[in-house]
Amino acid sequence: MQSPSGQPSIEIFDVTVMEPVVTLTDFLITGVCVFAYIKLRKKNLPGKVHQYMRWYFLIMAIATFLGGLLGHAFQAQVGLAWKLPGWLISMLAVSAIERATIMYAFPLLKTRFARFLEVANVVELLVFAVITFTTLNFFFIQVHSAYGLGLIVLPIHFYIFMQTQNPGSRLICRAILFATLAAFFYTSEIGLSIWFNHLDIAHTIMAISLYLFYRATLILPLYDESTETNPVSFSKGVQLIFKGK
Repeated sequence: MQSPSGQPSIEIFDVTVMEPVVTLTDFLITGVCVFAYIKLRKKNLPGKVHQYMRWYFLIMAIATFLGGLLGHAFQAQVGLAWKLPGWLISMLAVSAIERATIMYAFPLLKTRFARFLEVANVVELLVFAVITFTTLNFFFIQVHSAYGLGLIVLPIHFYIFMQTQNPGSRLICRAILFATLAAFFYTSEIGLSIWFNHLDIAHTIMAISLYLFYRATLILPLYDESTETNPVSFSKGVQLIFKGK
């Protein structure tokens, strides 16, 4: 079975392992996500926002581990359909960070619009999951990620930063902008060699971006989610906004 990326396969104990470096760079992402999840779990920052961020890293770790194992290394043995577990689980991860972002921005958004975003978060996940399942096309995973990160997470955190000078939101925006480089290398298929191709570069960029997400999560201020409008240690700018309501 020919590797889609052109990276040569290797034999380990008479077992064909396809795209070995691509697999390892997938596992690099897994490692960063596991590290972030463990660190955040130990800190156990309160609130649903931080809970969803912990889930984001855990779910992404599972997705990239399965993606590396079933989607790359053992494709010759399991077939194309087994790319789906990693793909679909990664969509859950993107939806988790979307939900965390929407909840975090709730104090600054009109209630009706925030509720609309919450419903849209579920609808777009179901729609893209069905399309991906029926087509087995990674393109729709890319579209879902682009929608979730580029049209939900980035604009909302940029808005939060503009309103509050929130350092966590600023770093999340930077992380997403940096992650666009991964899409560039993936689509342009620019690589350093057959042993470190465009997928390897994209995965490495994603790993760095995820670490930035982790650093941003550590410095996201907390707010009282019991009212969804009452900040606890949000910035002074948000407090002034609420006082003016």
